[in-house]
Amino acid sequence: MTPHQRRLRIAFYAPLKSPTHPVPSGDRLMAQLLMKCLEQAGHQVTLISALRAYLGNPQDQAGWAKLRIDAEQEANRISTLRTKHGPPDLWLCYHPYYKAPDLLGPDLARRFALPYVTVEASLSARRNIGIWTEMQAEVMAAVQQAKLNLCLTARDAAGLQDAASMARLARFPPFIETEAFSAPPIPQSGHLVTVAMMRAGDKADSYLRLAATLALLPAHLDWHVSIIGNGPLMAQVQAMFAALPQDRISWLGEQSRPQIAAVLARASVYVWPGCGEAYGLAYLEAQAAGVPVVAQRVAGVPEVVADGVTGFLTEPGDDAAAAAAITRLLDSPEMQREMGRAARLRVLTDHSIEGAARRLNDLLQTVLESET
Repeated sequence: MTPHQRRLRIAFYAPLKSPTHPVPSGDRLMAQLLMKCLEQAGHQVTLISALRAYLGNPQDQAGWAKLRIDAEQEANRISTLRTKHGPPDLWLCYHPYYKAPDLLGPDLARRFALPYVTVEASLSARRNIGIWTEMQAEVMAAVQQAKLNLCLTARDAAGLQDAASMARLARFPPFIETEAFSAPPIPQSGHLVTVAMMRAGDKADSYLRLAATLALLPAHLDWHVSIIGNGPLMAQVQAMFAALPQDRISWLGEQSRPQIAAVLARASVYVWPGCGEAYGLAYLEAQAAGVPVVAQRVAGVPEVVADGVTGFLTEPGDDAAAAAAITRLLDSPEMQREMGRAARLRVLTDHSIEGAARRLNDLLQTVLESET
């Protein structure tokens, strides 16, 4: 922070999943990273509320009614607190979307004349179903009110631009703390690694694709996969891999970040299809550890994996192509090393928390300057 820039008091809110939520996920991790990023930029950050605004059933009218009542009570609580201690300088909301709108920030920002900023907001007209129609209308209003909407991917930016052409947008690439993954890589021959929660939807679909891909690896390959993750579908996920040789699979369960880093340091290739991934922080962590990636060319994955440079991206559902990409890397240790080096350099250059802190600070200072 330069001498002429302000140290800001920032109210932080994540309606989908608070950074203090007990269940790990990429969304929780990104919320935690954003708070650290803001603090590293020199700002005072307060988690203003842990109210979860998530409703996964578009027909849950009772849940929507209750959420609005809860949000009104929470807004009144925050308003009383802010009146007593003074308002923050800015409200920042992480990941408002049709299943989890920010029902607090826009109103409180107007009430206290605060600039309102979103990170990873998204809009999709095809999700206007049942209560999601009203919930997405709240997101639309928030995006239009925002002094700035920070988009982690080009895909999100295009979606916001199409839906709300007057919205103020800026690109802000996803990032991680790279230090935890800085140990010199000592890849074990044939060691594949994946890290993912075991839950329904895209994660289960990806595990199904991964099992199908591993079944197509040629007989000459000496491979072993370490699978890090846990969740409500663990038994079903393990059943997907039942036809594979069980001595080739290590189920490691939930692991801490240092433990994950230690496993990645011994990996030859990171394998995860990535069905529906917004971008995938796990891809960045693997690449920070110097591990090339094999994934599908789908959703936001190309934003964080450079095809042919830091790994290989294959067409969605083409398990044979994914198996061929894994085989190509395992058969060429030199290619593994070259892509691993390129992967680590790319993450350090474009996706580190240090760089993100500088960029985020500059963007927020610009927002404050526009208010004066």
